[in-house]
Formats: sequence, structure tokens, C-alpha cells
Amino acid sequence: MQKGGLFGARTFDMMNPGLIVAPLTPFTADLEVDKSALRRQIDYVVGDCGATMVVAAGVETQEYTYLSLEQRKALIRHTIEFVDGRVPVMVGISHPSFRTAVELANLAQELGAAAVQVLAPLRPFAGAPTQADLIAYFEAIGRETDLPITLYLNPGPGADVSIPDTIALAKLPGVQLIKESSRDLARVSRLIVEIDRAGHARYFTTMQMLEIARHVIDAFMAKDYERAVELQLQFALFPSKWMHRGLAPVMKAALNLIGVPVGDPYPPYASLSGDEMRALAACLRTTVLANRCSVPAAV
Repeated sequence: MQKGGLFGARTFDMMNPGLIVAPLTPFTADLEVDKSALRRQIDYVVGDCGATMVVAAGVETQEYTYLSLEQRKALIRHTIEFVDGRVPVMVGISHPSFRTAVELANLAQELGAAAVQVLAPLRPFAGAPTQADLIAYFEAIGRETDLPITLYLNPGPGADVSIPDTIALAKLPGVQLIKESSRDLARVSRLIVEIDRAGHARYFTTMQMLEIARHVIDAFMAKDYERAVELQLQFALFPSKWMHRGLAPVMKAALNLIGVPVGDPYPPYASLSGDEMRALAACLRTTVLANRCSVPAAV
């Protein structure tokens, strides 16, 4: 694949600020994907949050790792079905085996996805992957799919990829987007210059609570920078104050509080306690989500 125009025939606007959204996975009582709740949430992220792109089964907070391969494929199918062509969909294909990743990439292409997202993998037999290991893994996937690849960087679930290794991966023909989840601002600042500004790939990072982020972007695009800064400060406590509970429980609790039901975390992991829910609701009521936020009286 050549790095011509971004995504070739699947071009969409990545030159302006936007939101690439990974909907959380709601589960039924018997731990199947709750399709009705998933559809409602996708309508929220596309309609209310103005997602630029939706990610299917691509990040750990989506709890896709609890699913069998067939369940994961079904989640991908349902996500693409419920988005219904309103925005492009990027499909997560991360897996220790590049053959399974390729199988998921083929499904993504068959279903009309715009791109695939791949977590920089740990070595299953232990030890940090070398640059040669990482390049071999991404080249093996790139040879088998025509879809653009998003390199997903999330140390912990995936490898802790050094700056030189990240730049080397960004130069691969198939890698056209890079999602940075390290939250290392010095690293992010440098790689904006050495990857994005250098023209190797589009480089972006993470921001939680989608609707707040949409207000930040809208204010910025309207050149109301004072308002954009004011809105950005709404992330000062949320979700970081509750991150010791894990991102999936916190984000599921927040969406439940604003009237977008997504249920509880996959067991045995627990939802926030009653006191935590009330504190979270109080925090959300200080944000642009105040009118949406319910009072958890009997949590």
C-alpha cells in the first residue's frame, strides 16, 4: 500500500479536529452483547457527540477481550450495522497471532470498514519486542489487507514502544494513523512533530467523555479559545479522580448517569459504589452534561 491520500477511496476529514469514538460494550444478564443498548449508544455517539469515526471492538475499555472470536466478530458486525454508513468505522483486529488479526482484517474489509486498528503487541513468550519484531508483525498484517492500519499504542495491554520504534513503524506504508494512549505529554509533543508534521501518519491521542470533547472541539473551531480552555478544564477531575477503579467502570457509570444505559462492567469486576456514583454525578453536574445528569438516589 502506498501512502497517497489518506485512506484512498475511503477518504474522510482528518485534517480538522474530530472524535474517533470507541463505544462501550453493554452486556445482558447472561453476558451476551446487549444489541439494543449498543444501538442506542451508537446513536448517541454519532448523533449527539458528532463522532468523526466509530471504532468497533478496538480498545480494552470496550471489554472485547472477554469475548470469544465469534462473539467479537458479531460485535464488529453489529457495530457496523448500527452505524449504518453515517460515519466511517475502524475495526479493532488486535491479537497476539497475526493470522487471527488478518482474519479480522478480512472481515472488516468485507463489511466495508474504513480502517483497522492494531495494538502494538507484547511478545507472548515474554520480553519487550524489538523494533524488528514490531516491524515484522505490522508488515505481516499489511501484506494481507488493503485497509489502512492504525497503530495503537497503549503500554500495559500492549508494548511500551520507544519513540524511535514508533517513528519507524509510522514510516511503514500501511500505517496511516497512530493512536497514542501513553498520556506522556513530552512524548506526544515530540511525535506530533516527528510523525504528524513530518507527513508519515496522522497522530492523535485520547480524551474521555465524548460530549464534553465535542463542545471543546466546537469552541475551538469557532475560534472561541477562551471557551475551549474553560471546557477543557472540565476534564481536570473527570475521569482521573476515579481512574483507580478502571476506565471501563468509570465510563460506564458516567454514561448510565447521563441517560445512555450501558450496564455494568463484565464480571467479576464491580461497578462504582453508591458513594462513588453520587460523587461522580456531582462532578458531572459541574460540566456541560449537567442537564443530562441524573441523581443516583438509591445506588
